[in-house]
Amino acid sequence: MELGRLEYLQALVTEFQVTDSTEAKEQVLANLANFAYDPSNYEYLRQLQVLDLFLDMLTEDNETLVEFAMGGLCNLCLDKTNKEYILEASGVEPIISCLSSSNEETVMSAVSALMFLTTPRSRAQTTALPVVECMLRFSLSANTRLSNLASIFLQDYCSPQQVEEARNLSKHTAVGIPLPKD
Repeated sequence: MELGRLEYLQALVTEFQVTDSTEAKEQVLANLANFAYDPSNYEYLRQLQVLDLFLDMLTEDNETLVEFAMGGLCNLCLDKTNKEYILEASGVEPIISCLSSSNEETVMSAVSALMFLTTPRSRAQTTALPVVECMLRFSLSANTRLSNLASIFLQDYCSPQQVEEARNLSKHTAVGIPLPKD
């Protein structure tokens, strides 16, 4: 059974690499992200370099590929070994970039991944001022899921000083001011 699992995951990775079909790539990446939910697959996914595949997909133009890759990383970063790998592979920056996605699931996975990736060593990066400012905006969102998750991020991962500094900066920006009409 275990060998069958590795072979199946290998077949998925190979299919992703060789297919020219965008739809097939999306389906395969969705499957890999789902397999990333199960800790018994972590070692196989590391062996098959799926973490790198997910990280590479974060910069794609196809929003569906980004969504599934971000979801897969979110599932994988709960594991200590995977977390260290993502941090060492400079994975925080592309995850932060996903905070500006128009896809709600991508943003939710990115916020969650930043929470899971926060360690004493990575905290300066995962709670950098632009991230805290973004979380403040998200905490005011009409989307309850996003608002609640951002509020938890601010409360549990940021210092009161970081939140205050971000609030003060936000008061002096043009965010929210409508653009002139033509």
